[in-house]
Parts: sequence; C-alpha cells; structure tokens
Amino acid sequence: MKFPPFRAPKPPTQTAPGKPRTRTATAKLLAVAAAAALALGGCAPAGAAKDTIVVAIVANPQMKDAVSLQDDFKAKHPNVDVKFVTLPENEARAKITASVATGGGEFDVVMISNYETEMWAANGWIDNLQPLADATDGYDTADFIPTIKDALSYKGDMYSVPFYGESSFLVYRQDLFKKAGITMPAHPTWDDIGKIARKLNDPAKDFAGICLRGLAGWGEVMAPLNTVINTYGGQWFDMDWNARLNTPEVKAAVTDYVDLLHDAGQPGAATSGYGDCITRYSQGKAAMWYDATAMVSSIEDPASSLVAGKSRYAPAPVKDTAAAGWLYSWSLAIPSTSEHKDAAWDFISWMTNQDYIKLVGNKIGWERVPPGSRQSTYEIPEYAAVAKAYAAPTLDAMYSAKQDTSMVNKVPYPGLQFVGIPEFQDLGTRVSQQISAAIAGQKSVDEALKQAQQYAEPVAKSYQEGGK
Repeated sequence: MKFPPFRAPKPPTQTAPGKPRTRTATAKLLAVAAAAALALGGCAPAGAAKDTIVVAIVANPQMKDAVSLQDDFKAKHPNVDVKFVTLPENEARAKITASVATGGGEFDVVMISNYETEMWAANGWIDNLQPLADATDGYDTADFIPTIKDALSYKGDMYSVPFYGESSFLVYRQDLFKKAGITMPAHPTWDDIGKIARKLNDPAKDFAGICLRGLAGWGEVMAPLNTVINTYGGQWFDMDWNARLNTPEVKAAVTDYVDLLHDAGQPGAATSGYGDCITRYSQGKAAMWYDATAMVSSIEDPASSLVAGKSRYAPAPVKDTAAAGWLYSWSLAIPSTSEHKDAAWDFISWMTNQDYIKLVGNKIGWERVPPGSRQSTYEIPEYAAVAKAYAAPTLDAMYSAKQDTSMVNKVPYPGLQFVGIPEFQDLGTRVSQQISAAIAGQKSVDEALKQAQQYAEPVAKSYQEGGK
C-alpha cells in the first residue's frame, strides 16, 4: 500500500531530519504501555525453559485453529515447547504493547499488525525478519499479497509476517434478499444500505437489518467507522495537523452510523465487537454485516455457521469516493528482547508458510484457511472451490484499499481504519468510548464529537510544534 511518508517515532537520542514528529510520541506510548501493564498484570510463566517460547496472540477463530494444530509443529520441532497467551483483541493490544514498548521480555512471539510494525521497527523494538525468511527454504516472501507485504515492511525489509490479511466488505443474505425482492447494488452507497437494513430489520424476531461494531476500542468500533468517515470527506487531522473531528463531514458520517444502528442494528450494539457480529450473522440473526474480509473463515464454515453458502459479498459502501474499506494484517513479530529467537522463527515460519495453509484445509476445512496473506492460497483448487463466492471480492477489496481512492481529502498520516501515529492507541480508544456512548444513547453525537475534538487537539498541537 502506498501511504504518504510515514513519520515513525525514533528513540529520544535520534532525530529524523526533515520529517515532522511529535517530541512526546514515544514517551506517550511508553506511558500508555506502563498503564496497561499495571492494569493487566503479567501473563507469562516464570522460569521458562531454554527451548520454551511464549507466544501472545489474539483470541480470534483463525488463531484458535493454530493452537489446535500444535501437534504438527511439535512433530517438526520437538525441541521447542510453545506456551500461548491468548487474549481478546483489546486486551491483547494493551498487553503486547506494554511488554514490547517497556522491554518487558515476557514474549518471544507477538501478534501485531501493520499499525505497529513500522513504528516498532523504527524504534528497534522488533527484529528484522527478512534475513530469516530469506534463509528459510521455500518460505517465499514474494508470495505475500503486495499491499500486505509493503504494509509490514520498514526500509524494504519485513519486520512482521502475515498470518492473515484483510480489507473490508459487506456480506449479505442472498436468500433473504431474493425472498424480499431486493437487489444489492454492484457498488452500494451508505444510503442504499440504510434503506435495505431498515426494510429487513425485524426486532420482534431478534433479527437485525445490519450488524456493525459498536464496542469501544480503536481496533473495534473505530475500524469500520473510520472507513465511513473517510468516504464522507472526514479527517482526524488535516494536512496542517489541525484536529478535524467536529467538522460537518465527520458529524454526518458518525450520525448516519449511529442512526443506522439505532434503527436497524443488533441489540446491545454498543457492546458488540467483531466476535459478537460473527456469532450473530453466523446464527442467522442479521441480514447484512459490514466488516473484515477475514469473516469468511467463520461464516462460511458449515461446521459452525447456520448460513454457510447463503451469502454474497459486495464492496464496502461509499458516500463520496470510488472505494472504501481498510487494509489490515494480523502478523507475527519477534520482540528484540526475546532470548529464543531461532525457536521463535521456527514457530513463525511454521504458522505463516504455504504448508500451514494446506494443513488447515486438510485438517479443519478449507473454509477455515487464513485468507488474504499469500497469493498462492487462491490457486489451491480445493480452496478455490469453497471460496468461489468470496475469493474475488476479497482480493479486489485488498488491492483497492488505498488512500487516494478511499478518502475525499488528503491526510498527513498513513492508515485507513487507523491513524498511523503512536498516539492513536490512546486517542483512538478515548474517541471510541465517546462513540460507543452515543450508540448506547448516553450522549448525543454532537456531545461525543465535541469531547473527541478536545482529545485530538493536544495531539495536533504537538505535531504542529514538532515542525513540518
């Protein structure tokens, strides 16, 4: 993905000539990390053996599949013992950031994303994996989807490698649409989706017209909502680093999102995250769901989904842009503090190579294959057969996830569903809490965005003072 020049934070003794940066960015991230460490406590076992590695991962379905397949890894690496720390998404982000940013050393492998990778590589917090990947027979980093590979690289080398990659799209129940005489537009707008969702909503039967994330968290509600803000012409900061969270464009985007959830969304939307929407849609309790393309591994799995084979997929809804959506990857990295780096790479290369894709397909089911990481995945005949409805929409979404087609106005930061600056973990979380409160009916959108603007202004000021 071609982002504007990335302003990665540097250690205090270094300066990036000619590039703007906040002078307090790293200090703020360390403060957030320290607070998270105090709140969550230690998770890694003490006195781990020399060949024991501790792996911190997110408790998403694909990661749970990896845990269930450990016998294959143990057979290939009998001298490596793997201990997992598996946490919900928000907790995992906080705990992993706390450990890596403060040099805690609890983990040998961490699951991060394209949000953290470049910043953490610039700070020296994670190792360069390119030499290890190049030295591993058959690993083939050229097979990774190009936009994902670029997003996980720093100065041309990969510092984390993708377990799965994703953009976002809209899934909908084709059988229900046909029954209701509704045709999904080839390129739906948010106005289109609002009308359809309200028509199909049936709260008396606990059936939602649409499922959307409302759970507080910069990687929860802000992920889909930021793509709405982008296509409505909103920005977090303009090119002069002025905070822009209370503009008419942002207000219109957030108002439409909140109103849609109030009118046709799932019950308890303010506490619904990605996992909740997987469950609701898979159990036949929603007509549509806008979220990560990685959803297909769960909702198309006939072993756990009641709607497998009943869905079709449409591009992310738009307002004033040609496209929308995001680009994201759950990836694996080695903290620089790890004392078991060879064993850590053994595990990472096992979990992210072509053979693992085939292992999941053969052992668990081709519907469960981690999508969006390797181009060769889409050439496997068994996967191509089960992924007929969503393979092309997934790849189209990932290749079109670009700022120049998904944003009305230019911004000084990288990212689509996130703002690629260190402060965003804290800022995004605080703003998300305001949005969730509006979804819950605890405050108005105007009140929520007024407070969000106040949170963003000090961050904006620090970048303006840091030079341009």
